Amino acid sequence: MTDKILFDVQGHVATITLNRPEKLNAATPEMSKAIVAAAEECNRNDQIRCVIVTGAGPKSFCAGSDIAELDTYATPWDFRNRADYCDAIHRLLKPSIAAVNGYAFGGGLETALSCDIRIASKNARFAAPEIKLGWIGGGGMAAFLSKSIGLSNTALMLMTGDPIDAEKALAWGLISELVEQEELMPRARAIAETIASRAPIAAETAKLNLRAACSMPLEKAMEYERDLQTICFATADAAEGRAAFKEKRAPVFQRR
Repeated sequence: MTDKILFDVQGHVATITLNRPEKLNAATPEMSKAIVAAAEECNRNDQIRCVIVTGAGPKSFCAGSDIAELDTYATPWDFRNRADYCDAIHRLLKPSIAAVNGYAFGGGLETALSCDIRIASKNARFAAPEIKLGWIGGGGMAAFLSKSIGLSNTALMLMTGDPIDAEKALAWGLISELVEQEELMPRARAIAETIASRAPIAAETAKLNLRAACSMPLEKAMEYERDLQTICFATADAAEGRAAFKEKRAPVFQRR
């Protein structure tokens, strides 16, 4: 790990913080490897039930990859096969929340889009600026954006590279909530703790189901959902949920 990535676990909630505020939390190859390691730990550790991703400081969530570091890749193929922080967040098995403070540009926007839930402070700005430098995003930018904000809005962002503010991001459906800066992490934590209080297998299955719903034809997605429901129904946690309901008490879920 590197001190440019902070990894903290409190209760059932893990927080991954990009900690390079002097460079707007722009990600270096070293930081990418650390994010991959943190994400893998979240997937391995059954005590972790929800993950928050955020950036240090008030100015930036993540300004994307550090442009000055991109020429360190020996070949374009090495660049293509790099350890990618956006992919690592997308591969999280646990529900994830992006707490966006300030700039979410390029790979930073893709990182936020890779999370299941996005909330932002009022100073947040979102952009896909790669076109201004001669390339396009490669961490799922077009696929994620188009599912969030529609084709026309996505085309506007991809083809101009210009940023949108937090109010427009909320109106377009890019984020779920907009809060004051000082409320961002408390609100993200509150959502994470609510998710962590639910049946963990059901929460992870809900994430699988949501992704399937976005990529499968309707009939197949419904069939897959029924199969996932059956799997959840057979767990000890589901039995505990039914027992707690009958006994009028709070359930105690064990992830089994």
